[in-house]
Amino acid sequence: MSAQRSIHPLDQLIVSMDKALRVIAGVASASRPTPAAHADDGQLDEAEQRLSAGLMRVNHVGEVCAQALYNSQSRFAKTEEMRAQFAEAGREEEDHLAWTAQRLAELGSRPSLLNPLWYAGAYALGTVAAQLGDARSLGFVVETERQVEAHLNSHLDLLPAQDAKSRAVVEQMRIDEIAHGAAAQALGAVAVPPPVRGLMTAMAKVMTTTAYYV
Repeated sequence: MSAQRSIHPLDQLIVSMDKALRVIAGVASASRPTPAAHADDGQLDEAEQRLSAGLMRVNHVGEVCAQALYNSQSRFAKTEEMRAQFAEAGREEEDHLAWTAQRLAELGSRPSLLNPLWYAGAYALGTVAAQLGDARSLGFVVETERQVEAHLNSHLDLLPAQDAKSRAVVEQMRIDEIAHGAAAQALGAVAVPPPVRGLMTAMAKVMTTTAYYV
């Protein structure tokens, strides 16, 4: 009898659809307390609050996409080790999803109205990456996390200095994303070709620019 339990494709589909619906509906539970819990609640004027909300909405969209990527890569990974790696990273990213949603609510704002579109697009990308094999799928993770780290660094520069709560969330997200990229690299990631990196950057630009407002 095999030590690895076989999961019927229909069961996998149902699990994937359930995850997708929960993410799109904004149902996320954090396993760790939000880093904003002990940060000072600084006073923001209307423009600063709007800026923080826009940036945190972009970050929330990024976590919606992360859930889609890790869900698809886990589902179509070639080995049990890779499935476990992607699933564990996805659980940590769910913390980010919950934290950013909470911070958006505190800022009196809402998630992106286009979350179903962002999820579907990211799931498709993750599926394509997974079909190329585990090493290339891991390379996709490394490049994604590298771009996300740069994006979070820019948000730390842009967020109002007194918005300590948003800054605390973004800083912990940055730390986690670096760890995810390093873990993928250690498992044997193959570098993403330059044209693909450029395409990923362009797609991220469209997503972040749109999600800031919508």
